[in-house]
Amino acid sequence: MPWPWRLLLAVALGALAGWASQAHLFWQQDEHVYDRLVGGWDYPPDDRLALVAIDERSLQQLGQWPWPRGIHARLLDRLREAGVRRVALDLMFPEPDRKDGSQDAQLAAAIKRSGNVVLPVLAAAASDEAVPEELLPVPVLAAVADGLAHTDIEVDGDGVARGLYLKAGVGSAYWPALGLALSGVSGPIPGLVDPAAETVSPYQWRRDNYVRLRYAGPPGTFPQVSYIDVLEGRLPPGLLRDRLVIVGMTASGIAPRLLTPTSREYWMSGTEYQANVASMLLGGHVILPLRPPVQLAAVFVLVALCALGMTQRRLSPWLVAVLSLVLPLLLSAVLLRGFNLWFAPAAAIGGALLMLLGWGLWQLRYWRRQANRDPLTGLANRMRFEEALQLEYEAARRGGRPLSLALIDLDNFKHYNDTFGHHVGDLVLQQTARMIGELARRPRDLAARFGGDEFALILPDTGSEGAVQLVEALVARVRQAGVAVGKGRQARISVTVGLATIVPDVDGLPAQLFRDADASLYQAKAAGRDGYRVAD
Repeated sequence: MPWPWRLLLAVALGALAGWASQAHLFWQQDEHVYDRLVGGWDYPPDDRLALVAIDERSLQQLGQWPWPRGIHARLLDRLREAGVRRVALDLMFPEPDRKDGSQDAQLAAAIKRSGNVVLPVLAAAASDEAVPEELLPVPVLAAVADGLAHTDIEVDGDGVARGLYLKAGVGSAYWPALGLALSGVSGPIPGLVDPAAETVSPYQWRRDNYVRLRYAGPPGTFPQVSYIDVLEGRLPPGLLRDRLVIVGMTASGIAPRLLTPTSREYWMSGTEYQANVASMLLGGHVILPLRPPVQLAAVFVLVALCALGMTQRRLSPWLVAVLSLVLPLLLSAVLLRGFNLWFAPAAAIGGALLMLLGWGLWQLRYWRRQANRDPLTGLANRMRFEEALQLEYEAARRGGRPLSLALIDLDNFKHYNDTFGHHVGDLVLQQTARMIGELARRPRDLAARFGGDEFALILPDTGSEGAVQLVEALVARVRQAGVAVGKGRQARISVTVGLATIVPDVDGLPAQLFRDADASLYQAKAAGRDGYRVAD
């Protein structure tokens, strides 16, 4: 394949694979690879984090949910007395307590006394189911909170929580994620930035700074104490001192449950999910997806190199095939485990597979052609000649059309081999074959070499007069042509042709047409060669 065509093929396949990557056509395959790579990739969780769980035992002792807000006020006082550093109260209070207005005041006072409580914000569809709204804590609570943070959890199409947006909000992504607010990490917020920030509607829920969440481990990794034990002061002194505490639901049936890449057998509570977010940020374990232009460029280069390698004769196609499938996976693993960067490899693998499929089909076509071709002259071989003669004979019989067959013999071929060597003999065969092949101008015409120095020309829908004109032209052209046998030396070559034309009848056979042409060939040889005879 010429280099311009190779480059065009490489660019086209690379661009196609890059588009597939940007369109996330293979997201399920990408996530399967991701889950394999991060599964078991645990790290020691930050020991400053602890969970206060609203578990089954707490519900049994404190009664049916929701509890009076005064109970949460008492819990916050207990946590303040225990010396916690910051509290994320992962419970929603979007409406005032309609039964006892003093409950809100008690909780607000406890939040104010603590001075370190973060409350959640959630997005919910408005009544018209079109415009989202933010569910904020009631004003009396929001006014005294140390901060507000969103609890929007990103769940992929297969139900697994692999990432999150570190900022979100209606119109503008200004609320930090709850885990981010709890961690207190300062400085630039990592993650992929939304390029459409300036064009988005002010009435849409916007999310920004997307990262992949690296989990510290399976569910149960973080230390957890029961809500009721904290409330009743049953914890050892100093257990929660200087801790970052998340208070949230873990009881089955009412707590949000998530599947994670670290474990598909056990569900993780939303509270522990937020603890993983905080631990990841505190420990610097954030996994960043490659920016779209970088992802596109990587896929393009990998697939383009595969295409160039498969069309390079000096390289083993099997080696290129193996490398094309392994390199994207290897690159993904190295970037993830070594640099906390996520490269989605499926589009690159898909592009390589498409190239391999095309190469395989081309190879199949090539070998099928080779099975029907004479390797020296490039003409059809005897097997292809016999197949074509049978097919054209049947077609001529059905249509009542003439079929002509010319058998061509290269005169005194042994003389060229004996006198000038086999390389000259091969040159004579190739030159003669080229001139015969040029007469097969129509799609169904067939030029073949079916013996050492014997050729044939099948001419469908060609009467005797037209066939004679072609044969005369061939004999004259070969006679005028010569073959170089040395410096300034030319050897004369000639052919003898036997021609037969028939309109097949019902009882006729292709062998009869061949015998007629063969008989004419021997008549022409007996007449002195360098000419032709036509069967009667």
